[in-house]
Amino acid sequence: SSVAGYREQAASGASKDALEKMFERDKQTLRGLAIQVETIGDYADPDDLREARYRIPTAEYELPADIEFTPAELAVLNLAGGVWSENSMSADARSGLRKIRALGIEVDAPIIGYSPRLSLREPSFVPLQRAIEQGRVVAFDYVKPGEDAPRRRRIRPLALVEYEARWHVYGFDLEQQDDRTFLLARISSDVEITRTTFDLAAREGAGERALAGLAELAARQQALVEIDPGTEAALRLNRRATPVEQGFRVPYVDAHIFADELASYGPEVRVVEPAALRDQVIARLQRVYDLHGGAA
Repeated sequence: SSVAGYREQAASGASKDALEKMFERDKQTLRGLAIQVETIGDYADPDDLREARYRIPTAEYELPADIEFTPAELAVLNLAGGVWSENSMSADARSGLRKIRALGIEVDAPIIGYSPRLSLREPSFVPLQRAIEQGRVVAFDYVKPGEDAPRRRRIRPLALVEYEARWHVYGFDLEQQDDRTFLLARISSDVEITRTTFDLAAREGAGERALAGLAELAARQQALVEIDPGTEAALRLNRRATPVEQGFRVPYVDAHIFADELASYGPEVRVVEPAALRDQVIARLQRVYDLHGGAA
């Protein structure tokens, strides 16, 4: 009778059962948004929920008393939060953003107008993120570089990391009994979140370990390329390339995907070495040539 929405429904003649269903649905919605709803039963008999009360802890919306932000800092935090769509943020990130917005402090508005958006093309990102938060084993089909048929993988997902503008999931491979990093673009099936759980403490430092492993792999695999100045290839490759006497050294993780990228630049870039990478780029360009019936 005192809560907006329910009061109007009751006044319009909604039954008690309808109001109860509405209340259960609203509680489920709040929990789906990672908002904790506490149930308080009778003090004498906590299991007796006939006169239950429900509470959202103030900690869900309040920052610690010793944390303060200037308007400029709040603007940057809001900008960072606006980059991600709501369903792409972790539960911790959503909670932090709620607390910041609940402060009700005006921010420097002009910077907000420049907020970009990050869109995730890989459908596996969201279920993997959910599995990491819940500490659940996942299964998916994965196409290993150089192989045509996918293989089923079961892993404990520990972290999602972005490297070379591509997303990877890092976790413990249950078949190989070792840590592995998988490129999301190579996951060829829906991600199955199983009921098997694992210790959430295993996630500690996983992101740092994943990035360090990818950086180490890229450092071992470097291509020598010649790049035409002032081109798109120069703009994109120079950011991660090291100039040398003949051209540039560019580190890479996946030779097949790097060959796709190099081939997309056409004549703007030429691979000097390694020969295997050069052959992959030539093969891709040859397929394009053949598909178009050859040059006139």
